[in-house]
Amino acid sequence: MINIQTNIKNPKLKLDFKDSKYATGRRKTSIAKVWLKKGSGKIYVNGKIYSDYFSSDNHKMQITRPFELINQSTDYDVRCSVKGGGPTGQAGAMVHGISKALVMFDENLKSTLKAEKLTTRDSRAVERKKPGRKKARRSFQFSKR
Repeated sequence: MINIQTNIKNPKLKLDFKDSKYATGRRKTSIAKVWLKKGSGKIYVNGKIYSDYFSSDNHKMQITRPFELINQSTDYDVRCSVKGGGPTGQAGAMVHGISKALVMFDENLKSTLKAEKLTTRDSRAVERKKPGRKKARRSFQFSKR
């Protein structure tokens, strides 16, 4: 059930996600709160349809990957709230959250998703800048004279 409020400046999308499964996904500095329920295959990110939120085809394909692996691309509706980081981190966080929520629905999917490393949090993050360096590892340009 989808209700759209008629506020011209900021139209809010109200989604009914009772009896859904919740999971949190993380990647880089992004955090995705994911609610998953049986439905018709709609994916909403921060109140928008995911194809409007993510401009890159690579990110769109990455988000639908967990559903394609289990051959149920139109069986679940997803509502997601994402914050922090950029589009790549947010898409990765969504994939992590969706995969964890799918495992909550059906434990038999765990082996399929784990084989593709979708249930594991990708712990890589930006390395901090070190003192006496230009960036994390890059030195300042050396000049003899």
